[in-house]
Amino acid sequence: MGGPARENKMGVMPVNKLLVNMAVPIVISMLVQAFYNVVDSVFVAQLSEDALNAVSLAFPVQNLMIAVSVGTGVGINALLSRSLGQKDQKRADLTAMNGLFLAMASCLVFTVLGWTCSRLFYTVQTDIPGIVEYGTDYLSIVCGVSGGVFLSITCERLLQATGRTFYTMITQATGAIINIVLDPILIFGLFGFPRLEVAGAAIATVIGQIAGGVLALIFNLTLNPDIHLSWSNFLPRRRIVAGIYSVGLPSIAMQSIGSVMVFGMNQILIAFTATATAVFGVYFKLQSFIFMPVFGLNNGMVPIVAYNYGARKPERIIQTIRLSITYAVGIMAVGLLLFQLIPEVFLGLFQAEGESGGDMLAIGVPALRIISCSFLFAGFAIVCSSVFQALGHGVLSLLVSVVRQLVVLLPAAFLLAQLGQLSLVWWAIPIAELFSLTMSALFLRRIYRREIAPLREPAGE
Repeated sequence: MGGPARENKMGVMPVNKLLVNMAVPIVISMLVQAFYNVVDSVFVAQLSEDALNAVSLAFPVQNLMIAVSVGTGVGINALLSRSLGQKDQKRADLTAMNGLFLAMASCLVFTVLGWTCSRLFYTVQTDIPGIVEYGTDYLSIVCGVSGGVFLSITCERLLQATGRTFYTMITQATGAIINIVLDPILIFGLFGFPRLEVAGAAIATVIGQIAGGVLALIFNLTLNPDIHLSWSNFLPRRRIVAGIYSVGLPSIAMQSIGSVMVFGMNQILIAFTATATAVFGVYFKLQSFIFMPVFGLNNGMVPIVAYNYGARKPERIIQTIRLSITYAVGIMAVGLLLFQLIPEVFLGLFQAEGESGGDMLAIGVPALRIISCSFLFAGFAIVCSSVFQALGHGVLSLLVSVVRQLVVLLPAAFLLAQLGQLSLVWWAIPIAELFSLTMSALFLRRIYRREIAPLREPAGE
């Protein structure tokens, strides 16, 4: 029974050191992932603006796929960490295997959708033949062969929940490096390989995901003694699945809302020009360099908060939250500075001087500067959202996300678009983040009073 004792580092190690140890490997691996996401689009942009638009318009579906896998992973992470904090090994093992079952079931759904609905998804949005053809090729592969993304994210969450974030850095970096190496080879047909163009980018992506997923599974089987993966625990248990989805479903819904938001924004922007949707897609690639480290920080924070909540250590929870907010806002401040000072450099990576040249720069420079005004607000709100999830209040995160993206952002963008100036539409994003900041602060205060402060009272109520 040495497993739970070893895991006790989350209850005794100095919080700043623990947070850094937990978060830095994830931050590094997420930065590598952000890099390969950008490289993907940089290579695709060299084909044509239609190719870049095809990949950009696929974002809502890819985001939905990631939302389901990450949301389920958040639920697994919270329940598993809490079980370990409470020294409940049986529930921890059931959580791990039931999580893998849910990942497999989700994968099957997206595989069917990818093979049957990819062309329809594009024809609903545009009648430009190049975008439809490129997009169908791309989406049918990344969605239809989605096993790697579900396996990798689920197994990485198991490693994170048990404090082994170094291994997640290795698995994510492995998948990303494979993708980066294969991208130019398969897109442009180097070294005797056929020129597959956008389909090549998709194939490189799924190969990288599968490699990372298999490696993460091996790490859990051989280097993670705190959970015991056994087929006897694979079949779903109602209470375990309910526990995972009590946190996971709000997280899935919250991230899925991002797909709805991007789809809606693309429809608003494409009414001005297709280049505007390309700029919006480029923005999402670029902002991942700023947001991914914050998400990595949060992934390191969640098991610390969940573990110490189970272990009734409120001071460690409070210190973790404060440090996380400080680091997150600091990262966002750096991003704000970069987007304000050198947006032309970033846009130049995506062939902004090419066929759509001046248009992309004219649209993209003010867009990046305006949107980045929201970064500081977003850093605080993202940390708060993860705190809510770690403590089993994913519904609060969902509520903030619904208000930010559907109640405020899309209506504001639509109304600003009616004024006839594309540059005004971008202001909808900072406006929405300001609402998110306000709601997150109010909810965090409520969570502190009702969930964290009472932990100072003796256990046994």
